[in-house]
Amino acid sequence: MIPGHKYTPQDVLDAVNRRKWLLICPVLVFGIAAFLITRSLPNLYQSETTILVVPQRVPESYIRSTVTNRIEDRLRSIREQVLSRSMLEPIILEFDLYPEQRKQVPMEDVVARMRTEVDVDPPVKDDTFKISYVSGDPVVAMKVVARLASMFIDGNVRDRRVVAEGTNQFLESQLEDAKLRLIDREKKLEEYRRRYIGELPSQLQSNLQVIQTTQIQLQSLSESLNRDRDRRLVLERGLADMRADPATAAATADPSDRTPDPLDAARTELATLGRRLLPTHPDVIAAKRRVAQLEAERVAMPKASDAPASAAAPQVADNVVVRRMRETQTEIDKLDRQIAGKEADSVRLRGTIAEYQRRVETAPTRESEMAELTRDYETLKKGYESLLAKKEDSNIAANLEKQQVGEQFKVLDPARVPERPFSPKRLQLNLTAIGIGLMLGMAVSALLEYRDTSLRTESQLLEALKIPVLAVLPVMESIDEKRRRMLRLAFTFTGGFLLIATAAVGAAWRLGRSECSFR
Repeated sequence: MIPGHKYTPQDVLDAVNRRKWLLICPVLVFGIAAFLITRSLPNLYQSETTILVVPQRVPESYIRSTVTNRIEDRLRSIREQVLSRSMLEPIILEFDLYPEQRKQVPMEDVVARMRTEVDVDPPVKDDTFKISYVSGDPVVAMKVVARLASMFIDGNVRDRRVVAEGTNQFLESQLEDAKLRLIDREKKLEEYRRRYIGELPSQLQSNLQVIQTTQIQLQSLSESLNRDRDRRLVLERGLADMRADPATAAATADPSDRTPDPLDAARTELATLGRRLLPTHPDVIAAKRRVAQLEAERVAMPKASDAPASAAAPQVADNVVVRRMRETQTEIDKLDRQIAGKEADSVRLRGTIAEYQRRVETAPTRESEMAELTRDYETLKKGYESLLAKKEDSNIAANLEKQQVGEQFKVLDPARVPERPFSPKRLQLNLTAIGIGLMLGMAVSALLEYRDTSLRTESQLLEALKIPVLAVLPVMESIDEKRRRMLRLAFTFTGGFLLIATAAVGAAWRLGRSECSFR
């Protein structure tokens, strides 16, 4: 290159014409080397299949599946299972893959190489994904891809079934535990109700009603007891008068002054109680029983007209007094028994009132204890009902997976025998080698042109010397000088070409081998 000289396109064309062999030879060498190397490389065939992700046939609004993880996660898990050694080694032995490598390296390395040749593309919009495999035999590549596709389908069914059954078993164990806790809590509640029966908060109103009813009965009983006591006092006074002077009592006896008839008194008492109490009241029933008893005694008693008409008046008076005294004593004894019974009933009613009053007073304590037990029971019951509903849903989801109605993998595009090799890409490698040779030739030509300072044209001479040119003489070389110059150029070009050819062949060979080993 001449310093300060402005090169024109014609100068560039002249330089290219001078260095044309430096440009052509690397291209030819690299192209021929790449052609020979790619021609010697074995053909590799790629077969692939497309698998469709079929969604659940039953709508999710009706039956919710227990498998909720994303398709990408499940596909990653299935891929790890399928590409494990336990899965790939039987395929390698069945289809006799990598026979040379199996003789030289352990099976782990052979399986690792097969993993690199199996490609699983991620799902496209959760609908489809592809599985591909590269082999030197197109039929073997198709068979291996078909086997891998079936393994993916079976792995998906197996994983979904395992998840559904595992969920079902887990819910069943949780449901059994919740059931046992609920039964234990129910037993505690039952024992508590039996232990404190009558004191429970739900029985508070009935206890108050019993207290009120018992107090009314006690009041009625007290009034009846007072009447009986008053009646007894009257009878005792009459009996005392008859004992003190029987003759006077008989002579002065007047129907209006005589002791009231017990039957009339009983009827009067019954009418009085009937106006204040109900017919079912115990006092009314007792009064009716007394009236019936007195009426029966009256019917059985002989009439006064049947007495002998010839009896004397004093004897009749004595008999009347005696009979009156006997009836009065009988009435007093009967009143004593009634008074004793009513006093016993009064004590019993007061005890009942005290007992129910105690129950009412302990109701707040029982209410707090019952609230704590009931709160735990309701919590356990809700948990049990929730687990029971989930268990039923899990059973239905498990049946879906068993009947293969849930989400499935389906072969959309089955594996086929590839018609053209997948690798090596000979045209691409050849064009790459030619491009490398052309760039190398251009680089060498540019370097030689840069280091060349010879003046080749008149314009270069005028620009370099800045003096007028009077004459131009051609280069005068002898035959020996031309021969020596040609020999130097031949040795230079031959050495350069050999060096370039060796580098090109080595690079192309390494590129082809690396691509084949990768595939």
